[in-house]
Amino acid sequence: MLQPSPSSLQVAAVPSQRVPVRDRDQDVPWHTEAVCRRDEAGLFFAPSKEPTAARLSREEAAKRVCARCPVMVECREHALLQPEPYGVWGGLTAAERRVVLARRRRRELELKKAASASRVAAAS
Repeated sequence: MLQPSPSSLQVAAVPSQRVPVRDRDQDVPWHTEAVCRRDEAGLFFAPSKEPTAARLSREEAAKRVCARCPVMVECREHALLQPEPYGVWGGLTAAERRVVLARRRRRELELKKAASASRVAAAS
């Protein structure tokens, strides 16, 4: 089974932050600039009963489209915040997004525990 590259997940695994907005009209939604709007939607979403080899190939092709997209980060954050349960969004599959979300939750818990421990230590 193809594993997500650690580098692609590492970038997305940081605690959620406000995504910087590009120099563009604030009234224009990010998705109007998405490269995938010019491609087949079928590339980003699996047909029913798709064989594994075909799915992996299709997902890699979708990720190549995402890699050249000017709004990939906004798309990824949208998919993580919704959360979108299907398809390739922002260069990540649904399974990869679940990993990112789990890492974010774990990191947020660690930060809360550390903050709580430092308050207890400061009070004593």
